[in-house]
Amino acid sequence: MNNYGLHGKLTATEGNGKQLASILLEASQLVAPIKGCHLYMVSQDQGYPNDVWITEVWDSQEDNDNSLKDEKVRALITQAMPLLAGKPVKGQVLDILGGAGID
Repeated sequence: MNNYGLHGKLTATEGNGKQLASILLEASQLVAPIKGCHLYMVSQDQGYPNDVWITEVWDSQEDNDNSLKDEKVRALITQAMPLLAGKPVKGQVLDILGGAGID
């Protein structure tokens, strides 16, 4: 069975990219020990500092969905929402076939 992956971009309102990235980095620490999490990577676009990219690898979509039920994760989502320039757009859903660092 392949792992479940997500890759997407969130765009912050002008000047709030670093704050949004900081919240997402905090989220990465919260989800790291959650069942099924292999990767939660936060990146910032060098040319567009308000764009923050998130790449996730999970054992399954169910594990990812369950992570969103965590009370502390939900609090960070609430904190991040006012920083967004618009409604989040669903990212790419990926079948992770393997690669360096992926078991």
